[in-house]
Amino acid sequence: MDSVPISALQHLLYCERQCALIHIERLWEENFFTADGRVMHERAHEGPSESRPGVRIARGLSLKCERLGLHGQADVVEFHRDGKVVPVEYKRGKPKGHRADEVQLCAQALCLEEMLGVCIPAGFLFYGKNRHRTEVVLDLALRALTESLATRLHALIASRETPPPIFESKKCSACSLIEVCVPRLSKRPAAGRWFERQLADRLAEDSPSIAGAPVAPA
Repeated sequence: MDSVPISALQHLLYCERQCALIHIERLWEENFFTADGRVMHERAHEGPSESRPGVRIARGLSLKCERLGLHGQADVVEFHRDGKVVPVEYKRGKPKGHRADEVQLCAQALCLEEMLGVCIPAGFLFYGKNRHRTEVVLDLALRALTESLATRLHALIASRETPPPIFESKKCSACSLIEVCVPRLSKRPAAGRWFERQLADRLAEDSPSIAGAPVAPA
């Protein structure tokens, strides 16, 4: 694929197997969390563009970055009179313990920078649970992480290979693909090794009697 969805970066950072199931195997299941997030995005996209004193607000703006091979859609982009361009990404819930949301916002900013020839130093994440905008500084570290993930994403999709499951209780329980992914299957090889050890121990216990048995004459 010459261009991949910006949302896939978030899937990749959260779980490479989840990303492959969605973007290689084309599998999808919805749960409460994904449905709630989808409704929030739809409301943000479908709202009318508007102008306020000193700022014009565009919704559902299509994005593309040729350099990184990314495309997507911004929830909200603010165009300020002083020339500032500010992306705002809407998310359900509250700020998370990983950087997936920040990466998605940064990727949107990189698209806008290429499309408009501007520099975007910061953007905002709006979380539905606390109804509060959190500023995200788009520093060199976040940009480097976003670009490295874009490279890794293209490599993963080009490989056409889905990574094996790794069960992580908290992460897997929140994933809508848990029934498709069946991550607990990753525990089975350990059970197989236990069975092999039990069989080997039983054979070792039986070996002395076998060794002492009389040998039949030739």
